[in-house]
Amino acid sequence: MGETFRNWARNQSATPAEVRAPASAEEVARAVRDAAAAGRRVRMTGTGHSFTPVAITDGLLLRPGALTGIRETGDGWVTAEAGTTVGELNRELHRMGLALANMGDIDAQTVAGAIQTGTHGTGRDVGGMADQVLALEMVLADGEIVTVRGDGDGKIRGVAERDLFDAARVSLGALGVVTAVTFRVEPAFLLHSVREPMTLTAILGSLDALVAGNEHLDFFWLPHTDTCLTKRNNRSPGPARPPAALKHWLDNHFMENTLFGALCGVGGRYPGAIPRLNALSAATLSASAHTDASHRVFTSVREVRFLEMEYAISREHLGQALREVRDLLERRDWKISFPIEVRVTPASDAWLSTAYGRDSAYLACHVYRPTPNPAYFEGVEEIMTRLGGRPHWGKLHTRGAAYLAQVYPRFADFLAVRDVLDPGRTFANDHLDTVLG
Repeated sequence: MGETFRNWARNQSATPAEVRAPASAEEVARAVRDAAAAGRRVRMTGTGHSFTPVAITDGLLLRPGALTGIRETGDGWVTAEAGTTVGELNRELHRMGLALANMGDIDAQTVAGAIQTGTHGTGRDVGGMADQVLALEMVLADGEIVTVRGDGDGKIRGVAERDLFDAARVSLGALGVVTAVTFRVEPAFLLHSVREPMTLTAILGSLDALVAGNEHLDFFWLPHTDTCLTKRNNRSPGPARPPAALKHWLDNHFMENTLFGALCGVGGRYPGAIPRLNALSAATLSASAHTDASHRVFTSVREVRFLEMEYAISREHLGQALREVRDLLERRDWKISFPIEVRVTPASDAWLSTAYGRDSAYLACHVYRPTPNPAYFEGVEEIMTRLGGRPHWGKLHTRGAAYLAQVYPRFADFLAVRDVLDPGRTFANDHLDTVLG
């Protein structure tokens, strides 16, 4: 048997029959052919930042640690090996005077894992990471290495290249093993970041203006209070004014991790104290502002382990969803220590993007890892699905293929492409059997 794989949250694990760490697309292709000959299924894991068992396999598990670095650069694009982390990519791009237009708030994921599960940040005009992809290099089920381009006009296995590109960008690894990703990049830029507490009541009364007035809006609502921390990030001509080292440590490490983790630990032992602890946290929030390189503003440090469920809904339903979740928490006796995070993105044309075909809003619910609360997730999920919500592919949910086919207009088209590229389900696992059928 191979080594045991565990994800970051420690809620998923598997001990596959074999583990390999290929260093090239050719080695991935050889591994896929060997697995097929042995009757084993294949999955490529990343850094384990998905909460679902999307990367789990009892067959051959590929680890991407040797597939790292920027392979090639051009005018407005870079090609990164699949196992390169988003943080590594950011630092290398910054060194070259370049940047991604948008990203999520965690940079520990591999670039392939991030796009395959639909990782997104928040943006009025610029979507998630898959929307910044120009091409993918993939290994198919028979070991063939192909490159799929967004501007391609040919066919691969009889599938129009543009269709395959739109299917493959967010595909959960179900169409092939991604070995390299080509991203659209732009000259490095600064973001002016304003952090400010606001009441949820005030936010609900000005949602449209807040979204329209900021390139990147993100806010965190503390349950059992009326307090939110808003983060508004907008491009700036400079000069850069990064936070002082002590201020950065206090906000990003001590307050948001060390102290917050201690409060979660107390709340885990004494749940009745959580509303008072949240009120205390709300009282400590204060306004601040700084200007820094975009990737440093976009990303945050997350050390307190949690479980997460996130749903994307049409942006027009955001106010209703927030009110219903607030009312739900008032009716039930749950004690929720983690904030609820809200973000927005424009519509995407990647078939299985959670933002496909509609401007979207995201509600992310978290619970402290040692104290899971399935009923809380279930209650919020009922609201989200009633509003036609789409669960984040890398975060906990209970939806299967029958529901997902209703909320993704190109779901059947995706399955048809999968039937062509992987008819024997070399890249399947039990989780994909549930969400894709």
